[in-house]
Amino acid sequence: MSVGLLAVVDDILTAALKASAKTAGVVIDDAAVTPQYVQGITPARELPMVGKIAIGSLVNKFVIIIPIALLLTAFAPWVLPWLLILGGSYLCFEGAEKVMEWFGAHHGPGQDEPRDERKLVFGAIRTDLILSTEIMLISLASLDADFGIWMTAGALAVIAVGMTLLVYGAVALLVKIDDVGLRMAESSARQVRSTGERIVRSMPTVFRVISIIGTVAMLWVGGHLVIANLAETFWDGPYNLLHAATHAIEALGPVAEWVVDTALSGLFGLVVGLIIAGIVFAAMRVAKRKAPVGASH
Repeated sequence: MSVGLLAVVDDILTAALKASAKTAGVVIDDAAVTPQYVQGITPARELPMVGKIAIGSLVNKFVIIIPIALLLTAFAPWVLPWLLILGGSYLCFEGAEKVMEWFGAHHGPGQDEPRDERKLVFGAIRTDLILSTEIMLISLASLDADFGIWMTAGALAVIAVGMTLLVYGAVALLVKIDDVGLRMAESSARQVRSTGERIVRSMPTVFRVISIIGTVAMLWVGGHLVIANLAETFWDGPYNLLHAATHAIEALGPVAEWVVDTALSGLFGLVVGLIIAGIVFAAMRVAKRKAPVGASH
């Protein structure tokens, strides 16, 4: 009996490892996006915030994503592409918002709002829900169709825990590395001290780069989700163009194909995000103009 149980566990771990390997790109995106939510928070609150976001990510995976994915796969698989289009569109909108901010297009409440810890945690968990959904659905699609529901659920559970530890362990390291640099800068050893000072000086640039990578990741992942799932539903035009572009340069190798795929998916995501942002901000302006009229009655 114990041998049979060990064999089952081994099968689950092997399947989980193979399936999770295909999600590497999204995992990198998730790790790049999350540190943006911790910027501007006092150092003492950084790790507690990362911990809250990690717990929220586990709740996303175990309470929402895995049960719904298994149910929809069994009873209504046609719903999944529509959900992914909605999730991808939201990522495109968030990415486009950040691009607009780079060019000075600010909106909404004052700049103090992003410093609200609860709102930041909620925003990070909301974004994680979409990225985690893609991670889990890619993993689900990579598992053997004859695996069985319980074995599938077990493999997804292993992937959920492993990916959460990987992503938020990396995030925790990123947000605390400046503290390590400060400790090193206080050392009596000259080499250690100079290394610490270089780490501290470089961190603003590192976080700017991470912010850019995170924004590009949102647009890339969101755009690719929308393109791929539009093709699964009612419009394969963008997918055919993307496929034609990558096919045209396939002789240059897989790296070139990946770069073209990423660039075009990101560009598509930016266009979709800007359209959504335009609609949202126009609706907000209309609502603000109507608010005083309603208040006067």
